[in-house]
Amino acid sequence: MTLKRPLLALTAVLLSSVCAYAADLKAPVAPAPVPASCKAEITFPAYGGFIKQNPNPACLTIGGLGDIYVGGAVSGYFYTQSNQFPAAFAPPGVSGDRAARADISNLMGFIQKADGPFQFYAAFGAYTIPGLGAPVYSAFDQTDLLYSPVPIVFGKYVINDNWSIQGGRMPTLIGSELPFTFQNLNISRGLLFNQENVINQGVQVNYSDGPWAASFAATDGFYSGEINWVTGAITYKIDPANTIGINGGTHFSSYTNFDSTTSRGLRFQFATPATLQNSSIISANYTYADGPWILTPYIQYTNVERNAVLGLAGAETFGGALLASYAFTDNFALAGRVEYITQSGNRGNPFGQSSVLYGAGSSAFSFTVTPTFTFDRYFLRGEFSTVQLYDISTFGGIVGTGFGRNGLKTSQERYMIETGITF
Repeated sequence: MTLKRPLLALTAVLLSSVCAYAADLKAPVAPAPVPASCKAEITFPAYGGFIKQNPNPACLTIGGLGDIYVGGAVSGYFYTQSNQFPAAFAPPGVSGDRAARADISNLMGFIQKADGPFQFYAAFGAYTIPGLGAPVYSAFDQTDLLYSPVPIVFGKYVINDNWSIQGGRMPTLIGSELPFTFQNLNISRGLLFNQENVINQGVQVNYSDGPWAASFAATDGFYSGEINWVTGAITYKIDPANTIGINGGTHFSSYTNFDSTTSRGLRFQFATPATLQNSSIISANYTYADGPWILTPYIQYTNVERNAVLGLAGAETFGGALLASYAFTDNFALAGRVEYITQSGNRGNPFGQSSVLYGAGSSAFSFTVTPTFTFDRYFLRGEFSTVQLYDISTFGGIVGTGFGRNGLKTSQERYMIETGITF
């Protein structure tokens, strides 16, 4: 009897173990966790103002490519202005600057792959890039004169957490304002922006580590199609609210391919002026962004070297600007911009320097105010701007380098309304 009891107990233990093992075999095995799709952080295109991108853009998961995000911006605007530039200033086949116009400001779509080692981004459609103190042409004319219906398209390879390389048609590294209206605090770009390149083609290397970020590129400068520029930008994030940066670029060979014998050649000079394509530029900025406030003061210097072959007499500009915005509520903000820029030289000798502003020795001041209402991703904003010119060049008192039919006016006011949606 003493022997049977231990045997019975051992048998019971063995049977229970076998049953438990058999149950484990029949139980379904939980699959390995699958990475969540369409969860990448979208940081491009950049937005520098109160208007925001869609936080949940449309996303398609395509085998072999991964997650492809689709978005865009659709907006229209109306403006009226004084002392517009004469139609004779416009390139051949272009209707010219107008006293008033209703038009598309953005009719653009975006497609991108934003995660993984291989990424890409493309923006396509029609757009307007209005600038203070400069002619404003129709959206379709500007799209044709500037960067085509595909203004941005580039591929990117992410090497590791710190390094990446990209190539194609990209936004410039220079300046403190972004190309398209929906990306900025104001509808119109400023006077200092007019000295900068906007979109260029080339190869760019990016580095980031903690508060530091740097990018360097070899590009075609002012969209010339010839790689003869180097540009760079370095930023340092002092803390979550404060950032400082420096950016700039220069040409390393002269660009001479300005075909003025055809209308198409003249049209391309709208994006690639001889003076600026053969210039150098440097800019330093500071940004404070905390709570309702955005403040960005910056200074900028440009230089055009003398070049007898190209007929450039040389010139320098120096300017400063303050961009600011205050959000009173989640749906209403007021933005503003103040600028001053001056060109070297003597207006008494208008041919002594190339004109990159309003003639040798000229200067300009601008003031812009832009109230903005947003409702989710919809926006409605108005704008008033004024530009005042000083010491413009005149020729016999008959024509000048300023505003108006004869270029003799020294002020221009512009009123604008823009509404649209980002998606």
